[in-house]
Amino acid sequence: MSAQNDLLLSYYGDDLTGSTDVMEALASNGVDTVLFMGEPDAALLARFSHCRAIGLAGTSRSETPDWMDAHLTPAFQWLKSLKADICHYKVCSTFDSSPAIGNIGKAVEIGKALFDQAFVPLVVGAPQLKRYTAFGHLFAGYQGEVYRIDRHPVMSRHPVTPMREADLRAHLQDQTALPTALADLALLSSTDANRRVDALASACAGMLLFDVDSAESQTQAGRQLWRIKADGGWFVAGSSGLEYALLAAWRESGLTSGASAFPLPGKADRIAVVSGSVSPTTERQIRHATANGFEGINLDPLELLGENGTAAIDRAVARGIASLREGRSVILNTALGPSADRGGDIDRIAGSRHRLGRILGAILHRLIAEERLDRAVIAGGDTSSHALKELNVEALTTLLPLPQTPGSPLCTAHGNDRATNGLQIALKGGQVGADGYFAQIRDGLAA
Repeated sequence: MSAQNDLLLSYYGDDLTGSTDVMEALASNGVDTVLFMGEPDAALLARFSHCRAIGLAGTSRSETPDWMDAHLTPAFQWLKSLKADICHYKVCSTFDSSPAIGNIGKAVEIGKALFDQAFVPLVVGAPQLKRYTAFGHLFAGYQGEVYRIDRHPVMSRHPVTPMREADLRAHLQDQTALPTALADLALLSSTDANRRVDALASACAGMLLFDVDSAESQTQAGRQLWRIKADGGWFVAGSSGLEYALLAAWRESGLTSGASAFPLPGKADRIAVVSGSVSPTTERQIRHATANGFEGINLDPLELLGENGTAAIDRAVARGIASLREGRSVILNTALGPSADRGGDIDRIAGSRHRLGRILGAILHRLIAEERLDRAVIAGGDTSSHALKELNVEALTTLLPLPQTPGSPLCTAHGNDRATNGLQIALKGGQVGADGYFAQIRDGLAA
């Protein structure tokens, strides 16, 4: 398939919303992309033989290093077999991770060994997402301001992997013994950038981080990545900023045709949303939606997880159906912002976070099937990864990019489940989207 279709890129997303973020970036810029929920069989793969990028959605952002050894190794082996020019381990642009959970350094070690590379390039900055790296330090936008990531109002207080270090090289030192070299902004803009990057690459035995703080430095990083790439498949890591950087290089090389057009899908009469996010961004979005025609349904996560969980799930479904049958869209959420976060109690139950995501997915599937819904949303990065499995979706493609809030496109679901095959679904990370996001998805608007 790769030889016939000149596959530019394969990738593994460390959570579902991050995986759709990459898919949106590529599809919006003329690179047909499919995202698989698991390794596809030959027949499913053949359905998307026109695609020049192939993704595999994962959950490693919320998993342990032992899990990564067991699961990332076969996933990377399959991606390597596709023989794409570049194989990307995609991480969140906020880089939130720890030695115990979502260890980025560990994932890089696995990929580096499998691809037998001297070093692994790393790109994290993505100005399109208001993420910037300058001299190795990460900054992120929030509510019109830009914060160093260790002072970010949300990410410095993440319930599982709070970011307490903005220097990404120092952050990675806690996760891996691999050293991290830096191609900083001054180097990338210098007149002898090629020579200096070559010198860094020849001496690098771990990771090589490329600064990106603007469209200019993003283009410079992309040119360097494409220029020094290894033949026969090259393993790289970073956020979707990597794709945005490469797209500039691909356009210059005539490998892509530029922006693609996507017709608006029109307004849905009703949609269902499930949310496991505790982000203040999602809280504002829920409050905005309930003030604009949505019915909000607050769910107690401990009830859903408890010994009477089946009854609690049935009640949630019944309430959702009642609202839908009255013609309203519904949002079922387990936490309305940080003040309602029950994370401490939830974590006392082994495996509860993953299970809660699956429960929300099961609730959503029942609402879709019983009310024959055409459109739905899952909010929360970790929630999306586990919830979508309950919808029996095998693959996703981009239906409608959202250029004003990139990273949360409306997708088309593909699979053998009659209720969800062809479903239009959006998967939204906690920090993603404007306040009117849910109404925007309901109304099928790009902006």
